[in-house]
Formats: sequence, structure tokens, C-alpha cells
Amino acid sequence: MMDTKQQKLSLKREVGLIGAVSLIGGTMIGSGIFMSPQTVISAIVSSGASLVVWASCGLLVIMVSFCYAELGTVITESGGDYIYILRTSGPVVAFMLAFSSVLFVRPAGVAGISLSFAQYIVAPFYAECPPPVLVVKFVAAAAIIALGIVNCLNVRFSMSMQVFFMVANVVGLGVIIIGGVVMLIRGHTGSFEDAFENTNVGINPIGIAFFQGLWSYEGWNNLNCVTEELKRPEVNLPRALVIAISLVTATYLLVNVSYLAVMTPKEMMTSSAVAVTWGNKVLGSWGWIMSVAAALSAFGSLNGTFFSGGRVCFVAAREGHMPDILSMAHVHRLTPSPALIFTTLISLVVLIPGDFQSIVNFFSFTAWIFYGITLSGLIYLKIKKPDLPRPYSVPIILPILVLIVATFLVLAPIIDKPQIEYLYVTLFILSGAVVYVPFIHYKLCPGLLSKLTVFLQLFLEVAPVEKNQ
Repeated sequence: MMDTKQQKLSLKREVGLIGAVSLIGGTMIGSGIFMSPQTVISAIVSSGASLVVWASCGLLVIMVSFCYAELGTVITESGGDYIYILRTSGPVVAFMLAFSSVLFVRPAGVAGISLSFAQYIVAPFYAECPPPVLVVKFVAAAAIIALGIVNCLNVRFSMSMQVFFMVANVVGLGVIIIGGVVMLIRGHTGSFEDAFENTNVGINPIGIAFFQGLWSYEGWNNLNCVTEELKRPEVNLPRALVIAISLVTATYLLVNVSYLAVMTPKEMMTSSAVAVTWGNKVLGSWGWIMSVAAALSAFGSLNGTFFSGGRVCFVAAREGHMPDILSMAHVHRLTPSPALIFTTLISLVVLIPGDFQSIVNFFSFTAWIFYGITLSGLIYLKIKKPDLPRPYSVPIILPILVLIVATFLVLAPIIDKPQIEYLYVTLFILSGAVVYVPFIHYKLCPGLLSKLTVFLQLFLEVAPVEKNQ
């Protein structure tokens, strides 16, 4: 009889500093910066205020990511928010996160990004009119399925794709920034005179502008989801976060300045795809290049979201919060394929009724509820367990400040203009607690589940995985 310990599989530590920076950078600079600028400016109206929102989003994300870096070095398991909430707020709240993350938040993110990818892919073919909804959704679905397959087949290939898309990203944004600088030198500064005129100052518009802007920064916590695969996490995690987020914030500001140098705020609001409008005005007949760059960028973002999104599902299942089958990895390829297949299927379901703007609002709303809970967990650890080993630490005022902002962000859209949809989302999150009691705590109907697990294990060639120490 072989020693059973040697038989278990575990995930390999394969991600270094460069890989880490491109994972965060590549996932953050995704479809957001090609889609959100018009929604941010539509909410807040003036060019000056929109730039303030973009800078503030960057600052907020740097602050949050520092708090997460401390959590990531105190609690070194993979799984991001889920593990932090499990270890600080207990299993019921953690299950509510896993439940809404696996069934709604991650798939909504995937669906949102795939929609913007599709928008940009089909834009050149429908120059005069907006593309038909059905065509856009078909292309989006094809992208989701293709990436689901690639991520199931090979981790390494999926990471090397990440680096390729990161380059496409940077080139596309580089063209926009250089073009913008040229336009500014030529004296196109109309949008910046009286920059704060007509600013829409209200709780709701500011909240929505932040939701749309922060969507472009989504992905800053991707690295925390893959800590088990990161080399020397206590050094590389904080470093990678600072490098990647500072670069991204600077890039976003320059890109927005460039958009505004070429278009008036009014033109930006009415554009269906800002980068394409920008390309047509600046590059003329070469405008389609921007469409390709934006589509590649969204595709890279989608790939990064898959790479870490399957992981959350996988860690929740390993803790017994999701069916066992989701925590298994392929025997030879070592990829968490059942979790990836599941995420793919749910994303396709979310894609059917969803439109970009509302997906983003509900995504940000739910995400910031859980960021808030995670941060209160960090504050709790700092007060109650100050002697835990912390290779990296932030002053306690930082999580407190960010928690106040997170509370504002969650309440802002509700206080000013309550929409029934936010109530549905809240009820959906709370329904996680209702599911928890019979199925997780009292483990109802285990017999049927174990038969299904055995069948799927043989069918998909997967086995349970050990935790990395």
C-alpha cells in the first residue's frame, strides 16, 4: 500500500513578481477603461470631476489593497475574501460570500467583461448603427466558452496568454495616451476650460460614478486569490500591489485626459464605445485598430477573471461549503476544471438577461458589501489578536477609513434613488444564510450527492487536492 500522503495533488508555486504584476495589471486594465469613461462622465457630467473620480478610485484601491496585503500575509491560504471572512467572521457569513460570489458576482463579472469584448469585436462591422443585441451576446458567449476550455487545459498556457494580452493592453493604451498628448500640444484643450462647470454633485451620482470607475480597477485582489501559487508571498504580494496599481492609476488618468482632449464631455456621453470614437477621430481610417486593441484587452481581462474566479469556487468547496466535486483538480493537468466548468455555465446564464451598465452596478454593490465585511475582519484581528505573526502591517486607521468609504458606496445608490433591484440583490445575499442551515450545517441529502460526485470524478478525471503549506 503506497503512502496516501504522496498520492494527494497540490497546486504548484509558479507565479513570480513579474507574473504577479502582469496578473494584477492585466486583469485590472481590462475592458473597464474602454467602457467606463463614458458612464463615469454621464453620472458626474463635468470633465474635471470625472478626473477627480478616477484619481480617487485609484487612491481607494491602493488603500484597500494594502489592507488586503496584510490579510494575505497573516492568512496565507488561497481564496481571497472568502478565506479572510471565514477566519474572522465565521462560516455563515463566509458561506453567504461563497454563495453569492459563485452564483452571481464572479459570473456577473465574466458576463460584463465578455459583453464589452463583444461590443468592441462587432463595432467595426456596424459603423453607422449600434450592433444588434443578439449578435453581441453570441460573440460574448463564444468568448466565455473558449476561455473556459483553455483554462481547463493548462495553467501555464493561460498565464503566458495573460502576458501577451497585457502587452496588447499597454500598446492600445499607449497609442491613446500619445495621441492625446499630441492633441493637447496642438491646443485641443476645450474640455479643460471651466473643468468643473455643471458638476452633478449628489450622493447618488457620486456613488454611481465610483461604481463605474471602480469596475475598471476590479482585479486588484486577484493576487490574493492565488497566494498559494505565489513565490515568497510576504515580499512579493505588497510589492506587486504597489507597482501594478500605481501604474494602472497613472495610465487611467492619462487615458481619460486623452479622451477629453479629443472629445467634448457631451460626445463622450453619447459614444457607445469611446475608444472606437477616439480612434475614428484621431487615426481616421486606421480607427479599427482601437477596436482590436480594446477587444484583446477585454479578452485578457476575461482570462484573468477565469484564472482566479475558478479558484474561489475551489477553496469554498475544499472547506465543505460547496459540493466536493468543485474542489477537485485534474489528475494530470492539475487545473481545477470542475470549478471552471461550473463558473462557465453560470456566466452563460447571467449573460442572457444582462446589460453592461446594470451588471456593473450590481457587481460593484455586492463586491463592496463583502470588501466592507473583510475589512472589519482585519480591524477585529488587529484589536483582538495583535500578536499574530505579521510580515507586513498597516496602521489601523487605514482599514477604518476604507470601511467608512465602503459603507458610503453601498448606501449611496440606495439612499438617493432607491431601486427595487438593489433590494433583490440584498435578499439574494441574505438567502445564502437560509441555504446554509439545512444543506451545510445539517448536511441534508448527502447520499445522492456522493453518488453524483463519484460519477463526475470518473467522468472528468479529477481527484481531491492538498493545501500548500
